Amino acid sequence: MCLAFGGLILIAVATTAEARSRDAEMKMLDPSERIEQRCNTKAMGEVGRDHKGMKPDELVAYAYSDTHLKGPRIKAPGAAIRSGRTWYHLSYDCLTEHDGMDVKTFSYKLGSAIPDSEWSHHYLVAP
Repeated sequence: MCLAFGGLILIAVATTAEARSRDAEMKMLDPSERIEQRCNTKAMGEVGRDHKGMKPDELVAYAYSDTHLKGPRIKAPGAAIRSGRTWYHLSYDCLTEHDGMDVKTFSYKLGSAIPDSEWSHHYLVAP
């Protein structure tokens, strides 16, 4: 029992250290890039949880239109998200706090699949 407990502590320490390392890397980014990265990560997680069978592995926030950043909020009306071998239209609205380190509110709309013929024109890479 003591060994298992000790193992859990070691795992918790490693996880905490990894999180601190990721946060330190994020803080080195320009604030606008940090906000976009945090919100892209949130989008991928939400889509993966909400849509059975989807496992997002790539997202391009500016694929079909520019993102709109105002303070700690970013709107990505023309984003695209990839799951498996398919890209999908996506739009999201994301509000962050703590200099872009935490997502406060997030909403999104997942659209239809994007034909491969459009990929190269919109910065979408094949899997």
